[in-house]
Order: sequence, then structure tokens, then C-alpha cells
Amino acid sequence: MTDTANLTPDDAFELLLAGNQRFVAGTPEHPNQDAERRAALAAVQQPFAVLFGCSDSRLAAEIIFDRGLGDLFVVRTAGHVMGPEVLGSIEYGVGVLGCPLVVVLGHDACGAVAATRSAVEDGATADGYVRDVIERVTPSVLAARAAGLTDNGEIIAEHTRNTVDLLLDRSRVLADQVAAGRTGVVGLTYSLADGSARVVAARGLKAAEV
Repeated sequence: MTDTANLTPDDAFELLLAGNQRFVAGTPEHPNQDAERRAALAAVQQPFAVLFGCSDSRLAAEIIFDRGLGDLFVVRTAGHVMGPEVLGSIEYGVGVLGCPLVVVLGHDACGAVAATRSAVEDGATADGYVRDVIERVTPSVLAARAAGLTDNGEIIAEHTRNTVDLLLDRSRVLADQVAAGRTGVVGLTYSLADGSARVVAARGLKAAEV
């Protein structure tokens, strides 16, 4: 298993980025996906990153970052919106499992962002709890509009940055870990067409400065 006790936040980010580069190049190694790895994880897990991303079916984290069993502690919701259960899950990954990296993963053609833009611009409504997702994305869309951003990619990047800021604002556990240099947080936006992940925000990381 990857020894997270000896990984810095930058080490973890570089490990994750290398996997994405292999995926983009079409040369994945499919690490940690065999019976030996499965057996080794039966009693303990030591992931090197928490990945908080959108539930979109095209965003399978272990595939796009070319990782395997036990590598990533994954939390996913539509539009990567968060509530107490999401924050608790991320804090578990950082505070209990000792992950040195937290990743917020947005992507282009995000349905949650598109639905929120329609609600803001056209007054379109949604039924049930989809409305709650839209309400949680709305501050990001409004912030993007206030900044004069109109391109979908720019708005999604803004939503990803806002999620990073919100995580650190709402989670004292995570903020303290970042302040102590034990954990880094990075916001990435993923391109569905070419499979690449681009840094749009970073906290506590030197390798991911934007």
C-alpha cells in the first residue's frame, strides 16, 4: 500500500497527476487492482487522497487517475454540493485515515451547473431534492455572473474554486490540517473530451500553484 505517513501533500498531488497523465496518453498501468492488493486491504485502508467530485457517470475517479483499490477515498454528489454528511466523510478521510490531499473535482458539461444557470437566467424550476442541488450551486453561478464570466468552462471553474473555499471555511478539521502543512487541497476541472484534469485552485500545495 502507498505509505501515506511518508507522503507530503505535494507528493500525493504528483502521484495523482501522474495517473491522470497516463490516462490521457492512453498508457494506464491499472495499479493495485489484483487479488494480492484486495487481500492486503481486507483489514486496513490507507488512501493517499480524498476525492470529492461530481456524481456524473463519466467521472470514475480510479479510472481517470489510473489508480486502484485503496488509493482514493471517494465522496461524490451531483454538482459536488456538500452537506454535513459530505463534510463528515471528508474529515474522516483527513482526520482518521490521514490522507495528505483533498481534491475537489469539477467537470465540463456539468448538468447541475447547467440546471442552475437555467434557474438563475430563465427562472426554470426543478422538482424534489434536485431543487436543493440547484440552490447549493446558485452562489457559484451568481459569483461568476458578478465577475462577468459567461463561458460554461469559466463558470464551472468558479464553482470548483468556491467549493474549495467553502470546504476550508466550514471544516475546521481540514483548515487546521492545511495550516499545519499536513494536508493540501486542490480544485481540478476535468475535460470529458480529452480526459485531462486542470488545476483551478490550490491551498497548501507548491506543486499546484495557479
